[in-house]
Amino acid sequence: MTQSAYWNRIAAQAQAEDRPFFSLAPMEAVTGSVFRRVVMRAAAPDNFYTEFTNALSITHPKAKFTTRGRLYIDPSETPKPIVQLWGNSGTDFVKAAKEVAQQGYEAIDINMGCPDMAVIKNHSGSDLIRHFDTAKEVIDGARQADLPVSVKTRLGFDDLNEYETWIPFLLKQQVPVLTVHVRTRAEMSKVPAHYELIDNLVQMRDTLAPETLLQINGDIADYQAGIKLATEHPGVDGMMIGRGIFTNPYAFEKTPQVHTSHELLELLRYQLDLYDQFVAMGIQGHFAPLQRFFKIYVRGMRGAAEIRNDLMQTKTTDEVRTIIDQLEAEA
Repeated sequence: MTQSAYWNRIAAQAQAEDRPFFSLAPMEAVTGSVFRRVVMRAAAPDNFYTEFTNALSITHPKAKFTTRGRLYIDPSETPKPIVQLWGNSGTDFVKAAKEVAQQGYEAIDINMGCPDMAVIKNHSGSDLIRHFDTAKEVIDGARQADLPVSVKTRLGFDDLNEYETWIPFLLKQQVPVLTVHVRTRAEMSKVPAHYELIDNLVQMRDTLAPETLLQINGDIADYQAGIKLATEHPGVDGMMIGRGIFTNPYAFEKTPQVHTSHELLELLRYQLDLYDQFVAMGIQGHFAPLQRFFKIYVRGMRGAAEIRNDLMQTKTTDEVRTIIDQLEAEA
């Protein structure tokens, strides 16, 4: 297997700086175009992923219109995000892969780790850990568009020891990148990430698929934490940050700085402006409520709980701007 041009670029940039590459994790109702651009302005990672999108819906006569918001890429987004797809049918992935390729995507990632029960009941996400044959079918289907196809997964479904068979199976598929959230589906995020198993994962990769890039996800708060983890576990190629972005929108900053309340509120203004522009485009689809983002910008401020409560009562972006104006006037 040879690395794709897309991943060659990502890996080469990081290798030139003697560091792992960094990604923002795909998150439902979070990592759409609006928030990706907010993170780009704050401190950009090496690459982004879309929200995970149902492969079947992408080409379904009716449902395809609901995916346009999820799949929208603004011209300013560089590099283009990786589209993350979920599902359980190779046929659906063949159709979806060809469609996203036509839309300009350069790489596909398959969600094999989502712990949500609705997704599991659909025999998708982390349920694929229990169905190797279906997992192979969707990988093979996604590859029909001649785009690089990576996988994001967990160590196991219910049993931690499942990684001993599941991870080798995935590595044998010779994917360009394997991202492992180092917990099981059953553990959700309730226990510390199993960093003690990273060296085992590296050894598996080196033995079975030395050209596959290994990316680690789970409890990585920021760039500095990712660098430390990579130093402790040589052989890891990439670090993926998820929930850490809700604690610190500047999580990918290579040299951490102290950011003022004004800077944070200006970043929120930027998100509001992008949100308004996105809605004005009239794209039918899934739009995350802005309320879930407010905690990012007020954390650490004096009276943060009260401020957030006020923000949660707002109904429009202009109402949010009014509160921001009041906060800055009182500063």
